[in-house]
Amino acid sequence: MLKKIFLLCAAVFSLSFFSCNKDKKPVKKGKVTIGFSIDSFVIERWQKDCDIFINTAKTKDAEIIFQHAGNDEKKQIQQIQNLIDMNVDALVIVAKNGDSLSDVLMKAYDKNIPVISYDRLILNSPVSLYVSVNTKEVGKKISNYLESTINPKSYVCILGSPDDFNMSLFSDGINSILPKSKILYNYFTPEWNYDLSYKKMNELLDSKIIPEAIICGNDAVAEKVINSLREHQSGNIPVFAQDSDIAACRRIAEGSQYGTVYKPIDSLARTAAIYAVNLAKSSNPKEYLSDLERINNGYMDVPVIWLEPEIVTKENLEDVIVKNSFHTYSEIYD
Repeated sequence: MLKKIFLLCAAVFSLSFFSCNKDKKPVKKGKVTIGFSIDSFVIERWQKDCDIFINTAKTKDAEIIFQHAGNDEKKQIQQIQNLIDMNVDALVIVAKNGDSLSDVLMKAYDKNIPVISYDRLILNSPVSLYVSVNTKEVGKKISNYLESTINPKSYVCILGSPDDFNMSLFSDGINSILPKSKILYNYFTPEWNYDLSYKKMNELLDSKIIPEAIICGNDAVAEKVINSLREHQSGNIPVFAQDSDIAACRRIAEGSQYGTVYKPIDSLARTAAIYAVNLAKSSNPKEYLSDLERINNGYMDVPVIWLEPEIVTKENLEDVIVKNSFHTYSEIYD
């Protein structure tokens, strides 16, 4: 009987130690290694994000191992596994599919490797921190702006990939402002395939579904939509998107795109880099993040850092984009 009690107590102690071990790890001194996994560069802005992140992390005495999956979900999972096998001190991930990483991230969790979900929320997995622009707020801001300035009677929404959780948040923001009766059509573009965005816009216009305004998932989607509108001689329909790509800023300056949303990418990438280094060195990452807001990812309440977006139109293009050194005056206007 005493032996059974002893074994039971030992088991309980082991479980308690295992649980505590997930909150605490040895303090890392000196240079740390951060694995950065990104799905692809299909979206223009990602190269800027990565450059700023890497440069910031290096100033904090960190080495970056960068992995690019070429828009291949299985390849990204394998690359993340490789980074875990290399015993990196922290992981930063831009997920191809936010709902596909559960198994591999449990392995990171078992090795006490902190995971930062960068700008796309990773779902149903242990994640240490989510750093993003508030994408639901982006949807709200665009909708509020259009409603207050031109008050369209009807909208079409040509959004991004259904696998990108940001598009769910973006859509939620739109739907929280716009009456359902005003939205003629909602389309999520599979895998951010811009040719499919173009095809869908063509189909809608050919079917005589002609809105008074269009909200797009990002500026690259907007470009394809605007091409379709021009070809159908409907170029006067206002198109709004997000990311402030250089091509979009030029279209806004010339009048073919109504607006975009500026995301403080410099701040986003720098913030993520600083937190990645600090989490890599911290002996208690959970306590380090204890004061942050939370968002549920289906597995846990994830600490989150939100950065605020800003509406950009022809009227404030120079004040927001040029003065923040996001693009230069000559890049936009010359």
